[in-house]
Amino acid sequence: MTSNESIISFKKVSFGYVESRPLLDEVDFSVHRGTKTTIMGQNGAGKSTIFKLITKEIRPEDGVVNIVNNLSIAISRQVIPQEELDLTVREFFEKAMSRQAKEKIYNIDPKIDEILEAVNFKAPHDKIMRSFSGGQQARLLLASALIQAPDLLLLDEPTNNLDKAGIEHLTKFLIDYDKTCIVISHDADFLNSFTDGVLYLDVFTKKIEQYRGNYFDVREQITARQEKENRKNAQLKKEIIENKEKANFFAKKGGNLRFVAKKMREKAKDAETRVVELKREDKSIRPFIIPSQKDIKGEIVKISGFKVIKNNKVIQKKANIELRRNEHLLLKGPNGIGKSTLLESIAKNEATEIKITPNVNIGYYRQDFSTLDFNETAYKSLSKLAKKQSEAEMRKIAANFLITGDIINSKIGDLSEGQKGLLSFARLVLQEPGLLILDEPTNHMNFRHINVIAEALNKYDGAMIIVSHVSDFVDKIRIDKYLDLED
Repeated sequence: MTSNESIISFKKVSFGYVESRPLLDEVDFSVHRGTKTTIMGQNGAGKSTIFKLITKEIRPEDGVVNIVNNLSIAISRQVIPQEELDLTVREFFEKAMSRQAKEKIYNIDPKIDEILEAVNFKAPHDKIMRSFSGGQQARLLLASALIQAPDLLLLDEPTNNLDKAGIEHLTKFLIDYDKTCIVISHDADFLNSFTDGVLYLDVFTKKIEQYRGNYFDVREQITARQEKENRKNAQLKKEIIENKEKANFFAKKGGNLRFVAKKMREKAKDAETRVVELKREDKSIRPFIIPSQKDIKGEIVKISGFKVIKNNKVIQKKANIELRRNEHLLLKGPNGIGKSTLLESIAKNEATEIKITPNVNIGYYRQDFSTLDFNETAYKSLSKLAKKQSEAEMRKIAANFLITGDIINSKIGDLSEGQKGLLSFARLVLQEPGLLILDEPTNHMNFRHINVIAEALNKYDGAMIIVSHVSDFVDKIRIDKYLDLED
């Protein structure tokens, strides 16, 4: 049940000055108890920064973040931090609970089982975190926040890696959830099922606009406002031009008409002050093509067998799938069955029952971005692959994926998850793979980018193997063959 009590308020909050330009510029908004709020905004606009300011992981450089006394806050992060991947499930939850508990935690195992049941998952408590699939890790991240029983739950891209059943379960949980929740996500249907307000973070103005209503209502409000402002500005610009032309005409006549010319200039100036700063749409990446390796012919990949995981047991299965140039394969199956493990074994050419033609250039998009060196700059990461492209061509490709300005010279570890994804696609363009392997490539992506990515993959003319639980995205890509690991 919602109330009028404001539990969080940002007052003129600014953060992240780079060469005098802030990431957030005098941001104002408030969140009331019991509401379910979405944060919208482009990749890298500062959505996750808002969460860090709320949890006091970082402090504002200007302004004030007010949080009511004794408000407990828990966050379900996008990914498990590298330093926690080698923890057991028990250690992972002990660390999560220690953030709220003021005394030693005893008999935690029943609490873990209870909270895992809430996210529809079972896991051995002594199993290492990195051994779980991306979808299983997403459930564990959510459970680690819920076990803290917070007054405010922060969810950062909670549907990433979740299969259809996982998303449905999470959706029902949030609809029934009776505490305050703020969610960052690019999944429109998911957000619309429970959102009652939106914080829109404008990447151009660096400010937040607060809206009431569900997700689709807010998108319509923003679009309607843009159209209204465009019409108003078009009329004002027409008026400005007409008055300036009249002013020039009367000024040339001289005499008393100079006074009329002065009046026309004043009218033009007044109209200029009434031109509103338009809310520009979030930038979308440019249409692109992933060039394929040209010196390969015939069979590129042959899959005669593979392993799956069911009930914590490894099961060997047979298959008979060949992939040639311009053939696309979709791997299907629920979270935890072994899709990502199979993709990795193919990418590393380690699977005994999967043969890859020698000298095939493999482009591998991992959902956790572990193929990237987080200590490198984006520029260095791209330049290593730019063997055929000039400096100018490489920078143009990077710019097409919004990797420009300060971003290209930033360490990869400092980029948002969405920016890491865009960098990964830029690398694939430079790499020109003969075999393209993609593991959940829409995770963290702004919805404006997804159709562009789908079109590029649809046109890719090498061999491609893809895993994605986003059916609308997959429907836009030509799929020639299927391999369901559950069959």
